Amino acid sequence: MLFLNVADDRVAALLKDPATLLALGDGGAPVDLMCDAGYCTYLLGKWVRGNELMSLEHAIYRLTAQPADLFGIRDRGRLAAGLAANIAIFDPRMVGSPERPVRRQDLPGGGKRFVMPSSGILWTVVNGEVTYEGGAMTGARRPGAVRLRPRLRLTAPASGGDTSRWSRA
Repeated sequence: MLFLNVADDRVAALLKDPATLLALGDGGAPVDLMCDAGYCTYLLGKWVRGNELMSLEHAIYRLTAQPADLFGIRDRGRLAAGLAANIAIFDPRMVGSPERPVRRQDLPGGGKRFVMPSSGILWTVVNGEVTYEGGAMTGARRPGAVRLRPRLRLTAPASGGDTSRWSRA
């Protein structure tokens, strides 16, 4: 049984579908079994630059504003005065990730984990502070966490319904 989306034509169809949320959900998988953290840079490298499946601007929208809107996080996902902003500054000619993760043995006690190295990321700025520069963390203070309001719930369609269309309760 195959568990990965490996057929490029099927993945392309999913990526083109506006009802598909481009996001990471690892289901709590241990770090030694899975790492999909490179999905953003992989999308930008393979599907935007390499395959020209969508424009760079549309890919950025799909990775930022679309999920923020779906989850009702009104002060995220856009660059605008008064909004909180986490910004990844990258070289569009170089951004990318390998197709498969790399196993490293760098956890305490010699533990193993998968990592998804990315390339082309120049800086990361979190609420005005540079947190990543020149291939390394800067040591800047860690920003706070996004917390959802308790009244926000997502509901799936009734059993047997079209599960590709989610709605807010």
